[in-house]
Amino acid sequence: MSTMQTKTHSRLSQLTALAALGGVLAGVGLHVTGFETAADSAWAATTAMLLIPLTISVVRSLLRRDVGVDAIALVSMAGALALGEYLAGAVVALMLAGGNGLEDSANRRARRELTALVERAPHVAVVRRGDTMEEIPIDDVQTGDIVLVRAGEVVPVDGLVEGAEAVVDESALTGEPLPVTIRRGGMVRSGTASVAVAFELRALRPAAESAYAALVRLVQHAESERAPFVRLADRYAAFFLPATGIVAAIAWAVSRDPVRALAVFVVATPCPLILAAPVALISGLSRAARAGVVVKSAGTIEKLGSARTVLFDKTGTLTLGHPKLVRMVPAHGASPDETLQLAASLDRLSAHPLADALIVGAQSRGLDLAPASDTEETFGRGIRGVVEGHHVVVGSARWLVELEIDPTLPADVDSGAAKILVAVDGKLAGVALVEDELRGEAMNLVERLRAEGIEHVALVTGDKAAVANRIGDALGFDRVYAEQNPEQKLEVVRALRDQPGLGGVIMVGDGINDAPALALADVGIAMGTLGATVSSETADAVILVDRVDRVADAIRIGRRSLKIALQSVLIGIGASLVAMGFAAAGFLPPVEGALLQEVIDVGVILNALRALRG
Repeated sequence: MSTMQTKTHSRLSQLTALAALGGVLAGVGLHVTGFETAADSAWAATTAMLLIPLTISVVRSLLRRDVGVDAIALVSMAGALALGEYLAGAVVALMLAGGNGLEDSANRRARRELTALVERAPHVAVVRRGDTMEEIPIDDVQTGDIVLVRAGEVVPVDGLVEGAEAVVDESALTGEPLPVTIRRGGMVRSGTASVAVAFELRALRPAAESAYAALVRLVQHAESERAPFVRLADRYAAFFLPATGIVAAIAWAVSRDPVRALAVFVVATPCPLILAAPVALISGLSRAARAGVVVKSAGTIEKLGSARTVLFDKTGTLTLGHPKLVRMVPAHGASPDETLQLAASLDRLSAHPLADALIVGAQSRGLDLAPASDTEETFGRGIRGVVEGHHVVVGSARWLVELEIDPTLPADVDSGAAKILVAVDGKLAGVALVEDELRGEAMNLVERLRAEGIEHVALVTGDKAAVANRIGDALGFDRVYAEQNPEQKLEVVRALRDQPGLGGVIMVGDGINDAPALALADVGIAMGTLGATVSSETADAVILVDRVDRVADAIRIGRRSLKIALQSVLIGIGASLVAMGFAAAGFLPPVEGALLQEVIDVGVILNALRALRG
């Protein structure tokens, strides 16, 4: 349902509830002043006003073989008209209209954070065309366009800062309250907002492919989904209706008074089962959005609440995804700093992803990099050239062998880290040990997951066993699955889903190779901080802030939301069953029963809204 349709439906619910209230109050006023016939007519008209659309709705549901609790309300209102219990019928009508209005209001409040993300999406952008600025529809922005973002405006597309710097507020996406300063050439994500002076950015992709557009699609998908728990509630209502009918029939048969049967139906209308579950789960969905985790459906909130296993990818998920030089091991008496300085000077001309680790490592040690000449690179093997008169080779052991250089490593080299060999003037001079740095918040992640009831935590990665096992041991994982390709990751997910006591599998990853496992897992969670990736599109939830510990936050929110949903249902159904017993025994007439049931419904909805709080 679109936002406009939702608002229209909400207004209609409010008007219907006001009309029902007006009818009940008008009847009360006429009754008090002695116009009893007119009062009955007002109450009967109020009942009929709700009965006609309710009958149409129930018939449509029956044609779909979907028996909901609204059928109980239909029997109650029709029975009240037939038996002349006009006030009871009007109170049930008011209860039904008020309950629908209250549920709409609760859902609007629960979805507030989600709808805010959608509503703040920009529709136009200011683009530089030569020496002039032109306002165009957001969908017309193309890659390479220069876009002006004024102070206070939402950034319409993903782009790179063109000016000296940009100061942006990322709180709507990440939940982090402090503004972030992004220097020239840095990336700014769509959906953030400028909080200082205006700045220009160069669009990296069309608006439809931006990170914020992907986020809006996730939210819209979330708003259209219904949780399995809610569908289970609907099926349970099909059993509640005949149970109500049996109790009412027994009360009628024993007392020979059809009004008692009517009273039983009245106190069973409407069932808190239908009201409480969706409100609690949608509240959890909204709470997760406030914590920087966009969840696609209320069904995912339920699954988070019942999960028992969490699987993590390594690179970019548990680690920062940026290789770091951890040690320079010298060979044949060479100086570690001099070897690193020569290697980093040469690697400034390399396109290899590990080159930055040497460059940053050298700069952090205060080493001055020199120009390189006569360079030659064989991608995937290494690079060679001349630096300060020395013939320098940087690369793999195979590359050195091809160049007839002995690649025998020093005895104290750690076999777990990635190794970059450096040869100077035809002889091995040192080995750079490079590792992907662990996220700081990952260190106590397993402990937090255990506290939330997770039974099994495992690492599933394509990395080498030595590296994976070291990380798994450091973080306290139960098991490590190393050197896994995408197909093997799928098999791990399947095996754990079928294993008793470990069902309800959450997979956390960030790369394209994780997408199949994310899609197969009961809940796939993507680290989506870099924009709209394949992993975030196939996942059930996306973490917007660059912190893997938000996985534990999402599980905690799911646990609490599901607990509150079940609690509300059990309390509401229990109270209704007790009230049905009193009504069947003749201690609760139809009017008083209707008022009592309204109190029960309001109570369970208010209890369900507790899921909004942290």
